[in-house]
Amino acid sequence: MTDTLIKVENVSKKFCRSLKRSLRYGIQDLGNELIGRRHGGNGELREDEFWAVKDVSFEVKRGECLGLIGRNGAGKTTLLRMLNGLIKPDKGRIEMRGRVGALIALGAGFNPILTGRENIYVNGAVLGLSKKETGNKIEEIIDFAEIREFIDSPVQSYSAGMTVRLGFAVAAALDPHILLLDEVLAVGDVGFQAKCLNTLSDFRKKGTGFVLVSHNMHQISRYCDQLLYLKGGHVAHCGDVESGIKQFLQHMDANQPSIETEATEWSRVYGSGKVILKNATFLDKDGLPVNHIRTGDTFSLAIDYECPGELVSDTILDIVIRDKEGTLYQGTSADYGVDFGLLSQAGRMIVTFEHMPANSTEVQFFLTLLNAKNGEIYDWKRHIRLKITNNAILNGRVSLTVSWALSNPILNQLEHRTRI
Repeated sequence: MTDTLIKVENVSKKFCRSLKRSLRYGIQDLGNELIGRRHGGNGELREDEFWAVKDVSFEVKRGECLGLIGRNGAGKTTLLRMLNGLIKPDKGRIEMRGRVGALIALGAGFNPILTGRENIYVNGAVLGLSKKETGNKIEEIIDFAEIREFIDSPVQSYSAGMTVRLGFAVAAALDPHILLLDEVLAVGDVGFQAKCLNTLSDFRKKGTGFVLVSHNMHQISRYCDQLLYLKGGHVAHCGDVESGIKQFLQHMDANQPSIETEATEWSRVYGSGKVILKNATFLDKDGLPVNHIRTGDTFSLAIDYECPGELVSDTILDIVIRDKEGTLYQGTSADYGVDFGLLSQAGRMIVTFEHMPANSTEVQFFLTLLNAKNGEIYDWKRHIRLKITNNAILNGRVSLTVSWALSNPILNQLEHRTRI
């Protein structure tokens, strides 16, 4: 038996933006099929039509997991629906070898009026199981879903998490050769997610192939062997997981606006002006000016100031660092026990960061000088940008400096006895 479970060759699917034209095109396509002509015409787009998926090709072998990523509207769910046979491609060829289990949409395949138990039997029948075969598995399904007290309630009364539990339990009980999963691990508590992942691991050992759609890059990088990145319905990347995620994140960053479009206004004073922030410069570990660093680098922020009038003391420097998702850090010199004392007429404050933890492509610094006793703001400067080359392997917002070790108590005792 061949090791290839899914084979997709140059598959394309088009839709129509106009409901009226969509109905007319559907009747035309049905008529063409009845007389043996190509479904959907010869590949040309008719008025108001667009390609939802265009010329996609890939293979999934036994025990492999293909990650499917892309922005909303990229064609991921359309591709899954074609793989599951819910809709037909307009061009190309799809080969699916073996029994397919699919969780493409929340509650898909469930009748909301029927109870959970009744829906299990209906789904089993749709997937080719006899009533007796489904009956033999129903207790296993109910136990896995952990919704026994609600199993005889209508599905329309279920929460999103309960619906996913039941859907996954039904799909898993069929012992499928192929599993299509669309964001199913995004709903549900941690315990159930762990159970699902362990079940997927067991299936993988048996040779089940997976297609996993997720916006969680951590899940994609951990569980997938290859990656398909769809961009506007086209294949932007197919192959290595790490490079595909890096390309996806770069495209996402390129399409997102900066944190703020406002520039730093050094010429204006926002405060009483007793101390004025004149300039800020980023320095690398060797003290050289930079405006671009890597995640994890050591760097410093040199802040030039001047006191135009009477010299002041009890000054606090407040720093806020924001990435594109919000505040990454906020702290003051007072929090770290730093007292600048009596400031000179002009000088420089230097703040050294031993490790840049932000795993982003840009951060912005917001600086405030204020009086420690009464909170008077002397000056406030915003949107000081620092570009960052992030670590594509790490998918979190923060990169921590860590070390890894394994401690073996038995070996440690033997070593201690040997020294004695």
